[in-house]
Amino acid sequence: MIEIRYVQLGDKKFWYGLDRHLPDNEFKKKVRDKQGYVLLENNIPIGLLRFNLFWDNIPFCTMLFIDWKCQGKGFGKILMEYWEEDMKSKGYDMVLTSTQVDEEAQHFYRKLGYKDCGGIIMDIPKHEQPMEMFLVKAI
Repeated sequence: MIEIRYVQLGDKKFWYGLDRHLPDNEFKKKVRDKQGYVLLENNIPIGLLRFNLFWDNIPFCTMLFIDWKCQGKGFGKILMEYWEEDMKSKGYDMVLTSTQVDEEAQHFYRKLGYKDCGGIIMDIPKHEQPMEMFLVKAI
């Protein structure tokens, strides 16, 4: 059985097992502002999605991660579609996400109907990474 719910403070240990990029104060804000989800299979958490509002008015998925042992089974698609529907129900008509150009996620997002819409290059010492590409979808 699949369940998706907003992230709760009690999910912290699970969350940080998959997402090591989120500062503690931001985790608390995700809980408070309902800007994160946990996907559970048979009451066991296996995936997460977090987002914020780009330009304060466009939902932007900043992290989607399914536990390694559960990847390739459609859970990412289920979680993205759930988020899109939730955002649509709140009155938004488009969503954004991003991934590095050297990551396979870009193909996943395109299969879900996202299209490329730009990118940024981070070449500041200690913050260098491959180009971050942005993808957009009308909902």
